[in-house]
Amino acid sequence: MIRRALLLTSLLLSATAAIAEAVTITAADGVKVYGEFWPATDPQAPLILAFHQAGASHAEYAPLVPRLNRAGFHVLAIDQRSGGDEFGGRNRTVAVLGRSTSYDAALADLEAALVWGEDKANGAPVLVWGSSYSAALVFQLVAKHPRDVAGLLAFSPGEYLSKKNAVSTAAQAVRVPVFIDQASDADEIEQSRLILRATASSDKTQFVPTRNGVHGSATLRADRNAAGAEENWAAVLGFLWKFRAIR
Repeated sequence: MIRRALLLTSLLLSATAAIAEAVTITAADGVKVYGEFWPATDPQAPLILAFHQAGASHAEYAPLVPRLNRAGFHVLAIDQRSGGDEFGGRNRTVAVLGRSTSYDAALADLEAALVWGEDKANGAPVLVWGSSYSAALVFQLVAKHPRDVAGLLAFSPGEYLSKKNAVSTAAQAVRVPVFIDQASDADEIEQSRLILRATASSDKTQFVPTRNGVHGSATLRADRNAAGAEENWAAVLGFLWKFRAIR
């Protein structure tokens, strides 16, 4: 019964989402990157750039957007060049490119999204949000562009990239507020702990669920984490509060 209620709530929330606007941006190497932009009510709202996990697309975030919009955030979720059709959505970037690439190559897509986001935000805070492999890449993104990002959220980060300890090395240059969440798994918790410890920021949080957590941003989806989604949401919204009062 609880699971059914949570799934119904998720469907109702999705029905109240802002109408998504199709977005196409061009990475520095010429690759076309597709995505969806969901605006909040306030035109001056902070902007979240949301990046999916392996084998997935922007659809990972579709059921999360209504809540983020109501909390006062615009959301852009892109289809990175390393991905697929997990979560029931088509990864247009991969489809047009004709193949899914390495995780490392997708950093160019995140950088393109950041350029787009800076222009769209018009001075409002821009936050980056990664899931699994993209949770690793957001540390590199912020390390390379320290003045362009106000905050970082990483769901199940790990040393997934080709260069040894690339994420922990990048974390040493990250000084913006950082929030890390992960599955209820000892290995994931330890990976998060090591990355957080390397992070230079004085404002950093690792949330360890007491009820349940699943891999990546899917920990916030009621259809993937019926038992623990709400506990994880409470932690995320608490972190986001500092960027905009939740209404």
